[in-house]
Amino acid sequence: MIESLYGFAALLALAFLRVPLAFAMGIVGTLGFYFLTGNPMAAESMAARRVVDTAMDYGLSVIPLFILMGNFVSHAGLSDALFRASNGFLGHRKGGQAMATIVACGGFSAICGSSLATAATMGRVAMPQMRKYGYKDSLASASIAAGGTLGILIPPSVMLVIYGILTETSIRELFAAGFIPGMLGILLYLAAVKWVMWRDPSAGPAGEMVPWRERWAALKSVGSTLALFVLVIGGIYLGVFTPTEAAGIGAMGAFVIALLRRALTFSLLLEVLRDTVRTTAMLFAVVLTALIFANFINRAGLPNDLLAFVNGLQLSPFLVILVILAIYVALGCVFESMSMLLLTVPVFFPVVAGLGFDLVWFGILVVIVIEISLITPPVGMNVFVLRAVLPDVTTGTIFRGVTPFWVAGMVRALLVLVFPGIVLFLPRLLY
Repeated sequence: MIESLYGFAALLALAFLRVPLAFAMGIVGTLGFYFLTGNPMAAESMAARRVVDTAMDYGLSVIPLFILMGNFVSHAGLSDALFRASNGFLGHRKGGQAMATIVACGGFSAICGSSLATAATMGRVAMPQMRKYGYKDSLASASIAAGGTLGILIPPSVMLVIYGILTETSIRELFAAGFIPGMLGILLYLAAVKWVMWRDPSAGPAGEMVPWRERWAALKSVGSTLALFVLVIGGIYLGVFTPTEAAGIGAMGAFVIALLRRALTFSLLLEVLRDTVRTTAMLFAVVLTALIFANFINRAGLPNDLLAFVNGLQLSPFLVILVILAIYVALGCVFESMSMLLLTVPVFFPVVAGLGFDLVWFGILVVIVIEISLITPPVGMNVFVLRAVLPDVTTGTIFRGVTPFWVAGMVRALLVLVFPGIVLFLPRLLY
């Protein structure tokens, strides 16, 4: 176990020295394995075998396909259409445009699958509208930052795919399990907006009433995208096709939608493909080196030693989960979401499985807590992405605004923790 702790210390030191996480995990994992075996050939063979076996895994093809699907939809102008549709039904209420932003973020993230992309895109679309009607920057920016966090839970989610790969858990069941907590997140964020309006009615003035004819026209403009989401997710839920097949269908469907909306030129197509390749390469590099690092800590016996240590303390399983979640909240103050998932899941999931908890439920709970970390100071990646999109809004303003949404996220985590049926109802019903 002591070798694992040295490995984590070295990894943290490299991270603070600004060594990219993929390089840091690969270096520590390979050198750590060499230290344990005393055989450099064994360490090189382990790393090479892990890279080759993982890269040849057919299930990993779901990642670039879902990324491609999200990029096509992002460049097809869907964000504007979603905001117009949700704003048509909610914008005339006090705080309604902030609510419309959250609903639009939920819809956009369901196709995009990326929190950072959702926050950046919706920041450009929704912020000018809210400022037009006199919204305070704190509420306007916070609703975008918080709404963007929905991107890593509502299926199809790349984060859930990676969790499924790391723990060998059914991606189909994870997608089914993430739907109800995702919808619950939208409702609790809407409640957070209502709470802000109750405290400060001037924070979000009511907008203009949109005629019903324009509302239905706006809703019709997102009909093709809604149909694509139902096809992809419904097909997975009903077992018509696998997640990988669904990703291929979704990417092709998004390409057709972009063509029909006349939003796709040859230069834009090249940009979409370049973005997809770049994002996929970065994700694959991190995933592959995370698996190398996981091999090292497993060889060092950290998961088994940790489970024995926990059992020796004679703590209740529920208390152990609380401690793990507290660690995630603390890590969220200094690490970004993907780093947390890749560093901690290989350590914690054997302990959770050994205590008899459902790994699907644990995966959703972990992703919810990671969502919270995206708006947790001082690192809060969504906040800094939004800060780059809105340079005239200070970081402190956004962090002050997200506090009610942070509390709403914690409420959702506690509900899922206490009532696992929120997560497990759909997987048990369908499978």
